This record gives sequence, C-alpha cells and structure tokens, in this order.
Amino acid sequence: MKCPTCGAIDDRVIDSRLGKENTVIRRRRECLSCKKRFTTYERIEEILPYVIKKDGRRESFDRRKIVEGMRRACEKRPVSIDRIDAVADAIEQELMERPEKEISVQYIGERVMQELQLLDDVAYVRFASVYRSFRDIEEFMKEIKELYELKEAREQRRSQDGPPEENRAV
Repeated sequence: MKCPTCGAIDDRVIDSRLGKENTVIRRRRECLSCKKRFTTYERIEEILPYVIKKDGRRESFDRRKIVEGMRRACEKRPVSIDRIDAVADAIEQELMERPEKEISVQYIGERVMQELQLLDDVAYVRFASVYRSFRDIEEFMKEIKELYELKEAREQRRSQDGPPEENRAV
C-alpha cells in the first residue's frame, strides 16, 4: 500500500478490525520508510444492477440518491438519519440479491415509497408528490385518501388479531 505521507510502498499491518456491521475491515498500517501510520479500509466489491431511467438511459446504482431523496422527504420530521440509512441499506441489499442485472428506476422509487409509508405519513406524501409528479390538488388528495384507507385497514387488522403474544394475559 502506498504511504500517503512519503509515497513508499513498503508497510506493515499493525492492527486489523472488523468495521461497520462486519462488512468492512479496518487496517492500521505503518510505513517502513517514514514510520508514519495510516488507516485503510477493505470491503467486498459489490455488484449492483444498472438502473434504467425513465428516458431509457442506464446508469450505475447510486445509494446516495435514495438517501438524499428520503432526507428531503423527511426534513423536519421525526425520522432519524440512522433510520434513513437503514432503509437505504435494506433496499441496496435487496437489489444486490436480485438476479436481474438491470432494474427500473420506477421499481426503486416504489420501494422507497413503501418504506416511507411505514416510517412517516408526511414524508411519504412529500416523496410521492415529487416522484409521481402530482399536477394538482386532486392528485394530492387521492394519494392522501389511499394512504388513510391503507392505514385504517392495517389498524383494523391489528385490532382483530389482538395484542401481540407477549402482551396477552395468561
């Protein structure tokens, strides 16, 4: 590994540790020429599908676009950055596990909306309004009505199912 201080290529590894969620190895190295220490990170090269844009162009998957879109939708909402990152990680992992080498931007957008629907209703509507390019208030109202009906159906199912096992009286 080339030393960032002197440019020499001889070094030794002083310490290796697993990093974030066991997906990265962090290595502390020492240059044998100048004795300065530096850190490197090693990770698996992930093969993600290409994204087919609405106009037919293809581009590499970029997780940052999911995070940025969700951050804008969740701005001033009670959704943590950690939760946004976890959703982006889950969607990225799902895409890596798919057999297709290309995936439509529509599929990714719908997955983000599904996750936002579970996280925060306002963030979901914000994202949906941009993603689906609402033209007027009627489209906005239709989306809110569908969200409300879905939420009511979920709550009705929960009340019919009763309390979770650990909360039931014996």
